[in-house]
Amino acid sequence: MNIDIKHIAKLSRLHIEEEKQEKFESDMQKIVEMVENLPDIEDAPLLDASNPITLRKDKAETGKYTRDELTANAPHVTAGCLVVPKTVE
Repeated sequence: MNIDIKHIAKLSRLHIEEEKQEKFESDMQKIVEMVENLPDIEDAPLLDASNPITLRKDKAETGKYTRDELTANAPHVTAGCLVVPKTVE
């Protein structure tokens, strides 16, 4: 497979300097070859029945910190609320 790094750079809107294009092209070729050589895992089990995954229980903790402690490092606080830059006009 031939990799055209200029075309890939154009599609991804990246600027790659002329002297680095050959290196990127060979690196990309090596990555593609590595992926092509990966074994198929269709028949392999994805989970190990003898070692099940146990997830932690999600539980909210309340009253652990005061509002002043939570906002101590915030750059701007007004009336106990965080002030953030306006994102929508």
